[in-house]
Amino acid sequence: MSAKASERAVKPVRLQLQDLLYSQGFGTRRICQGLIEQGHTRLGLLQGASVCDDPWQVVEVERDWPFVVQGEQWFYWPKAYLLMNKPASTECSQKPSHWPSVYSLLPAPLRQRPQKSAVQGVQAVGRLDQDTTGMLLMTDDGALIHQLASPKHHVPKVYDITTEEPITQEAIERLLAGVVLNDSPVPVCAQAIEQVSERVLHMTLTQGKYHQVKRMLASVGHLVVGLHRSKMGALSLPPSLEPGQWRALSMDELDLIKRNA
Repeated sequence: MSAKASERAVKPVRLQLQDLLYSQGFGTRRICQGLIEQGHTRLGLLQGASVCDDPWQVVEVERDWPFVVQGEQWFYWPKAYLLMNKPASTECSQKPSHWPSVYSLLPAPLRQRPQKSAVQGVQAVGRLDQDTTGMLLMTDDGALIHQLASPKHHVPKVYDITTEEPITQEAIERLLAGVVLNDSPVPVCAQAIEQVSERVLHMTLTQGKYHQVKRMLASVGHLVVGLHRSKMGALSLPPSLEPGQWRALSMDELDLIKRNA
């Protein structure tokens, strides 16, 4: 076994089937017990999985261990780590005000995974405005959320910005040097800027203030008409993930984001 594989090796966890379903967000223990007793739970991959109607049967599980609930395939995750391509006209809120919530794009069990805090389910790692698209990480791993979202860790995030008018070199230099926003006397600056075309920038930030990108561009005389987050840390949004789609992070991707957080 390689050193990398050894680091990933996790001792299987022994759980009663009822507790397994509860830990994955299928409802209260009573609801999970009912699902099992009514024959809605099978163990194994979808094709050939065997029915189990004993809520107290003990199973040994590790990440990506397969099971079936009400005809749908699921995989056991001690913690859930998701990557979403956030579409426009959605809010990163459990209780949206004007637009649909990004959480409505997820299946119910991921929204109901039990946590010690008052809020259940996976949470977005930092919010994007309703009209901002792109990379959104979601997890129920509170330590990772803190690592990625805290300004103390300076995790770089890359935004693809389209402006209404051509961007001047003077504006780019001011963004790199630092601009003052109205909620803080301390200047905020871009870590790096790549000018893709006369109206498109790739800008790297290590902070996450309210409407920061739009306010920074406005402070140098430019209106943002398109905003897309394409990268967080060392992880990029894969081109194959369409707006509104999500998937679990692979182990390699999870290693990458944790190492660079």
